[in-house]
Amino acid sequence: MAHQLVLVLDFGSQYTQLIARRIREQSVYCEIHPCTLAQDPELRAVRALNPIGIVLSGGPSSVYEEGAPHIHEALFDLGIPVLGICYGAQLTAFLLGGKVTKAERREFGRASVKVLRPEGVFKSVGAGEELQVWASHGDHVEALPPGFVQTAESANCAMSGFAHAARKIDCIQFHAEVVHTPRGAELLHNWLFAACGATADWSMASFVDEAIARIRAQVGATGRVICGLSGGVDSSVAAALIHKAIGDRLTCIFVDNGVLRRGEREYVASIFKDHFHVDLRVIDAEDRFLTALAGCTDPEKKRKIIGGEFIAVFEEQAKTIADAKWLAQGTLYPDVIESVSFKGPSAVIKSHHNVGGLPEKMNLVLVEPLRELFKDEVRQLGLELGLPHHMVWRQPFPGPGLAVRCLGPLTKARLDVLRAAEAIIDEEIRAAGLYESIWQSFGVLLPVKSVGVMGDARTYEETLALRAVHSRDGMTADWVHLPYEVLGTISSRVINEVRGINRVVYDITSKPPGTIEWE
Repeated sequence: MAHQLVLVLDFGSQYTQLIARRIREQSVYCEIHPCTLAQDPELRAVRALNPIGIVLSGGPSSVYEEGAPHIHEALFDLGIPVLGICYGAQLTAFLLGGKVTKAERREFGRASVKVLRPEGVFKSVGAGEELQVWASHGDHVEALPPGFVQTAESANCAMSGFAHAARKIDCIQFHAEVVHTPRGAELLHNWLFAACGATADWSMASFVDEAIARIRAQVGATGRVICGLSGGVDSSVAAALIHKAIGDRLTCIFVDNGVLRRGEREYVASIFKDHFHVDLRVIDAEDRFLTALAGCTDPEKKRKIIGGEFIAVFEEQAKTIADAKWLAQGTLYPDVIESVSFKGPSAVIKSHHNVGGLPEKMNLVLVEPLRELFKDEVRQLGLELGLPHHMVWRQPFPGPGLAVRCLGPLTKARLDVLRAAEAIIDEEIRAAGLYESIWQSFGVLLPVKSVGVMGDARTYEETLALRAVHSRDGMTADWVHLPYEVLGTISSRVINEVRGINRVVYDITSKPPGTIEWE
């Protein structure tokens, strides 16, 4: 890329991705790499990236413990501005001759920081001004390294901020990247544009041109690219971008697996076949999938069956496409970060449904045009490419579809009941003007029957659980305080219009401890 780059070195913080997102929101391109990138005394990999600034992230370790993640102190001699956050601040002090110890009074949660010197990261803040911040540390810097000055303090942490202006090093003992630090974006802006000399040259418009050039360079002038189109935002944007790059050499395959939302098949076809004129093949595989899923109630087995059948159908269809050489996937930057994380792979809470096994089986080469982007950037890109607003801002939908929202045995009849209920939920959430402010809102059909009374007659039917959550990235989520009127309307309509459901309940579990989907 011809963009300026800010490098974030990850020490295992749960907030590392937020650092990159906050920086990119200021139109500055940013990449995350594991801290091991900077352990070589020559710092070859760091130099090769040619960053305008380096951020040292937080992390769960103590710098003085054996095996704690470190970097080579030569990093501070490169003349590149460095911002240390939490663990990154402590490590900076530790490596350059300061003293880090366990704090008598820890700081977890909201804290008030008093700015002592309005310079560097605090350039726009007045001397003596108090900032509300989010802190998360049990250690503190007891003594500064030679040449450093204190820039901020709090009641529990004397060195809430410290810096070395000549060496272009700024350190803060709190998290500017989280929303709980209200002026955090302002502090990052100070560092990016004053210390690093950023020029804000990162935009989706420029990304489109660069991505098209890269796609054309990768796939050359011959051979077809095939793309598994789900109708979700990621695969839709990837398909639109590739189509813009290579035109009719793209073939999209949409598999109707019988566990999709109502009208999904027609919706996707109307956009990609009728509007964008993409070579779209719609495969009706409902009977095949439901036969394979018959009697299965275990959520992990459901996911594996759906993934296996999808691969089989996709492979069969790909064989009918002459000169297919490339497979397009909507891989996003969080997936890339996870694969090279300093912490290693996360524990598997539930399997993800994707086409990861296809290239080896089919001898196709991957094309992943979105692998540098976060979800919110993918949405911006979709609008830039001309995708309709209602598609770009669709709520996430699980790969295994309604199979993991229809608990218990899967039958076409139960899936049709859930489809009808979900259509009502969608309509009412949109009518209330809440759709785009909610991360996901949907129904879960429970294999739990209860007694009801309808028209003076006894009923014994299933229960629908309504779920609505707020989230920024799906990693954590809080339940939405839906207005009672909306809850009441949804419940009334579902019970009156959908045969098979006589009770609606609302799920008020956050993530963690729960997950967003029930399976």
